[in-house]
Amino acid sequence: MPEARTSNAAARIARFSCGFAPERLSPAQVRQVGRAVVDTVGVALAGRAEPVSEVVWRYVAGRSGGASGALAWGRGAALPVEDAALYNGVAGHVLDFDDVNSPLRGHPSIALLPPLLALAQARGLHGSRLASAYVVGFEVMVRLARAMVQDHYAKGWHATTTLGGIGAAVACCHLLGLTEAKTVNAIGLAVAQASGSRINFGSMAKSFQAGHCGAGAVRAAVLAELGADGAPDALDGAEGFSHLYGKGEDLTPVLSDLGQPELELDRSGIEVKKYPMCYAAHRCIDGMLDLRDEQGLHADAVSAVHVTSNHRGMVPLIHDHPQTGLEGKFSMQYAMAAALLDGHVRLSSFTDEAVRRPAVQSLMRKVTRAEANGAPTPRWNRLDITLASGAVLHKEIRQLRGSSACPLTDEELCAKWRDCLRFAGAAEDGDAFFEAAFDLASLPVRDLMRRLPALA
Repeated sequence: MPEARTSNAAARIARFSCGFAPERLSPAQVRQVGRAVVDTVGVALAGRAEPVSEVVWRYVAGRSGGASGALAWGRGAALPVEDAALYNGVAGHVLDFDDVNSPLRGHPSIALLPPLLALAQARGLHGSRLASAYVVGFEVMVRLARAMVQDHYAKGWHATTTLGGIGAAVACCHLLGLTEAKTVNAIGLAVAQASGSRINFGSMAKSFQAGHCGAGAVRAAVLAELGADGAPDALDGAEGFSHLYGKGEDLTPVLSDLGQPELELDRSGIEVKKYPMCYAAHRCIDGMLDLRDEQGLHADAVSAVHVTSNHRGMVPLIHDHPQTGLEGKFSMQYAMAAALLDGHVRLSSFTDEAVRRPAVQSLMRKVTRAEANGAPTPRWNRLDITLASGAVLHKEIRQLRGSSACPLTDEELCAKWRDCLRFAGAAEDGDAFFEAAFDLASLPVRDLMRRLPALA
């Protein structure tokens, strides 16, 4: 098949991927990718013992047949590349503590890094190539999201694994140095696998969707590398992705200047989570914890909590009466009850026992929520808290700690990394991996993964 020369969406993306040089990235941009590696791998180590991680580990370990290629993080064993991407994607997403991008309405690094790290490790590739592949995939998934994510997400699609899967497949193509024609084919193969529904939020299937997304990205790129083809207009043809998964949005405006005038890595950025639950609740958690500190607020003084958000600001929070830890991760009622009652929202907040506490269940019944009419952006929340005395406290929250506008410092990220390692039962502090990831351009990916701390 000749090189793609048309101007459709897949061809534009392929030209961008093939023309993007690792040398374009500044040290600061490579460092951002290194921060994403630390955050994603750390959260995956913390999620190692979750039930769904154990289930998927038994699945991949039982079918590997002794073949290996890439490390299963925290397991001390190597797996075939697709299986490593599947397992690491599940473990890295189950806690809902992995990073976010707001225009994507999803989690970029969990779509990108499990497949990229697995492929780079298996193929003996360098950290600088990993960094440029991450940036290429990030650019593609966020640009597609800018064109179509609002209705796509509102209809029930899990953008992390649908849009993210396409971006991850392109990232894998860039990592492997595939031609434009093969990249176009990989996009068609990624569209053939694009899946994931928000109905699964609060169940094991949500994190499976993330793992499947990464495994599918590997599969699409390697099949294209070997000669498999796909429809060249799989994204924007009459029966293509934008028509089937959206409203037939024109992708041309968002793809015509990929990487210009600035990369999405800098424009919208990577947002590192402070709390291990759905990002839609984080502003309110910040606000509730601030009120606790500022007002000396305690649960027994509160008779009602009402949460208001921008239009579609609480779409993923689908569990009003959670009974499990996974359901609690998608519940504004639980977020407010845990923050008010405990004064923190941590990894330990999301056990089934923590969610089912009588005091929490009682407090959740006092929490109501509503979305305002109007534009879905900018995003904001307002808390109206009625006290037993009849007084009402008000707090509006627009800034989000951990967002690209208010990023965690390196020290705060290190504290999260170490907390994840403690939760995982690591036998060491993990400094060697942390420091190597921050210096990603200086070493092969295999050397980086050799520094991963051992778990008990």
